[in-house]
Amino acid sequence: MILPRHEIEERKIVTEFIGESQFQPCGVDLTLKEVQKIEGQGSIDFDNTERVIPKGVPIQFEHSWVELAQGCYKVIFNEHVKIPSDAAGFAYPRSSLTRCGAMLGLAVWDPGYQGRSEALLIVSNPAGLKLKKNAKIAQITFSKLTSEAKTLYSGIYQGENTSKK
Repeated sequence: MILPRHEIEERKIVTEFIGESQFQPCGVDLTLKEVQKIEGQGSIDFDNTERVIPKGVPIQFEHSWVELAQGCYKVIFNEHVKIPSDAAGFAYPRSSLTRCGAMLGLAVWDPGYQGRSEALLIVSNPAGLKLKKNAKIAQITFSKLTSEAKTLYSGIYQGENTSKK
């Protein structure tokens, strides 16, 4: 079951949103806070003992816009998300983004996660992509679990991009 708007609002699952128009029939639009260039090689292993996350270098907005060449970037959302113990979050790129020749790589938001999440922006369009600050680029939906999770998310991304980290 997808969590309805009133439950998302009452439980403060998404906060720090920009405006009322972000609420959609099946979730909440996520908006663009920051774009970063990814610098360096990453490493992923089985138990995270050798994990290396490449550094992100912020790209400055000019007159509220950022022009991106074909390539991969990290984006940070404005909204703070706090997943309750009886739900999971799933996000998808907005269709307008895909129609411009770009995609978002997103992951599952586990029960207990909270923070200002990040995603991978892949600009495939050879002409590039122009994004305005606060643009709606993704939509997150929340699925109610059949029971509360036995364990909650406690990984390194807990509290990311907030003062709590």
